[in-house]
Amino acid sequence: MLLSLWRRWRQWRRGRPFWGGLFAVLAGAEICALPLAPLKVMLQQGIAGIPSVLMGIVMIVLGLTAWFSPAQRSLAGVLTTLIATAALVMSNLGGFLIGTLLGILGGGLMFAWQPNPPAPNSAAPRPSPGPPDPVPPHPPTPTGTTAHPDPQGAQP
Repeated sequence: MLLSLWRRWRQWRRGRPFWGGLFAVLAGAEICALPLAPLKVMLQQGIAGIPSVLMGIVMIVLGLTAWFSPAQRSLAGVLTTLIATAALVMSNLGGFLIGTLLGILGGGLMFAWQPNPPAPNSAAPRPSPGPPDPVPPHPPTPTGTTAHPDPQGAQP
């Protein structure tokens, strides 16, 4: 039972940019946590804490998007990197640099991740090795030359 759960977890984790999403979620949490200090500190900070909270929430959502919709990993990775870089200026040095560094690392990992190719099925019949198919000759053109092999029909 436990071994089966572990295998399913590993299969799920390997089928998506898990580490990039995790770093993005941690970066968003770090950037969000600083402005969400006690109320006395928040009142002193004023409206300057709103961009920090919004950027942190967006980074968390982008990390979760990479997990649950791996097809959107490229866009999520680029946006995470851009928001983490913007947080450096707009949000307490990007969570005292920790949030920015985690966000850039997570965005890069999300953007660079590629799914594993499907394993070859041993039950599928393999084509027999043999001579290649002969290429049919091109019909002559009105000028007597052979047609250009462009599949869209463009002539030289």
